[in-house]
Amino acid sequence: MKKNYHLYLGKAGHLAVMSEFLTRGWNVAIPEVDIGDDIFVVQDDNGTLRRVQVKTSTSTARQNSFSGQFNVPLTQLRNIANIPVHYVFVVRHNDQWTKPIVIRQDYLLDHLENDKIGSEHDGNLNLYFSYSAEKVECSGLDLTNYVSDFSDFPLIK
Repeated sequence: MKKNYHLYLGKAGHLAVMSEFLTRGWNVAIPEVDIGDDIFVVQDDNGTLRRVQVKTSTSTARQNSFSGQFNVPLTQLRNIANIPVHYVFVVRHNDQWTKPIVIRQDYLLDHLENDKIGSEHDGNLNLYFSYSAEKVECSGLDLTNYVSDFSDFPLIK
């Protein structure tokens, strides 16, 4: 595997997520300077703006499932602005992307503070998502409701 494979994987996940927003009728833009937002997603007819941070991972095979690991900077997670960030987590598994886990920043922070999701280490929230045929879990918390949850990004026709 290439020495910088993680860079290629990250960009591939980023573009896959952008493609999903485009097919839903939202416009996308990549900021010239990445200071925490990977994508700006815009509803052109009314100017609605959403901030998106894409997190990608390769899968690790388990007995009856697979997992993906993600790191979210705690300073970013805890800094909720007027327009919250939407985190989109995707895993490359068996040469395909998983359905994205879409979770708004304030919801993820709530899960950290109240449900003890993930673990804190070196200024990051480390998340291990376990994917089975029935559900997606992290730290025993069922995240299945966030699978392909584009409720903040309704289909635009």
